[in-house]
Amino acid sequence: MHVMRNLLSGKRKYLFGLVLVLFISVICVAFNMAGSDDFDVARREILLRRIGHEILLQSGDSTSRVLPVKKIAENEYQVSFENHLTFQPEFLVNTTQRLLAKDPLASDYVVNVLNCTDASVAYGYAISKNKKDDIVACKGRRQPIACYMINIKFKPRGITAAKNEYFLGGLLLLAVVGFIFLRPVKQQKNLPVSQLPTGTFTLGSMLFDAETRKLMTNGETIDLTRTEARVLRIFALSPNEAIERSRLQKEIWEDEGVIVGRSLDVFISKLRKKLEFDPNIKIVVIRGKGYKLEISS
Repeated sequence: MHVMRNLLSGKRKYLFGLVLVLFISVICVAFNMAGSDDFDVARREILLRRIGHEILLQSGDSTSRVLPVKKIAENEYQVSFENHLTFQPEFLVNTTQRLLAKDPLASDYVVNVLNCTDASVAYGYAISKNKKDDIVACKGRRQPIACYMINIKFKPRGITAAKNEYFLGGLLLLAVVGFIFLRPVKQQKNLPVSQLPTGTFTLGSMLFDAETRKLMTNGETIDLTRTEARVLRIFALSPNEAIERSRLQKEIWEDEGVIVGRSLDVFISKLRKKLEFDPNIKIVVIRGKGYKLEISS
């Protein structure tokens, strides 16, 4: 039994280690995407500055500055200007769509043009990856000269969400792998103590291989004779059950044409000595009936 436990334990540890390594790898890959995050954020801010630049040119201003782009919240940015300006809503809509199309993670966003004085919304619209969900109105009304700020809020699907989806996908994959590989191990461990696949039996802390006629326990191997193995196999198939003496004699010696009376007692005695390595395993006499392989838990 110890040998089988060690085999199962070793296999389980190996599989657990494999799953753990895969899990750590997924975490590392997901969080190593932070380097590309910084690049994509910097590229997005350049696109937003470009939007501000073209709005100034359309307003007739080719000298004043677009102030540094601010990240005011997660996935939300603000473009502000050095001087007052005017803008044509249709031009703003077309410009943001054209430039943000170069940002593969900016498929859905909302644009609000705010008055600097009270942060009221002078103009706003929403662009969606699904064009029928776009919300754009009043495109033909040119706005008066004033101090404006352009707030652009992206749907939280960009860089962080992509990383999270990758990470969660990796966890799901690991869960499937763990279920596939660890479940059979658990089932094998819970097999009845009487018999394991391919003619192998667990007897207390001992492993009995009926085909090779060997008993294994604590790293030691005990050889059995052909007859001893046949006797023990009958017991192993029905542990803790009384087996008639006549049945044992018939199944072991009948094929040889002769049923030997006292020979059974001799082989039982030899088996008892070889099973002494585990005090929880005994072949006991059932008076008036036969023998029983008694395995204590």
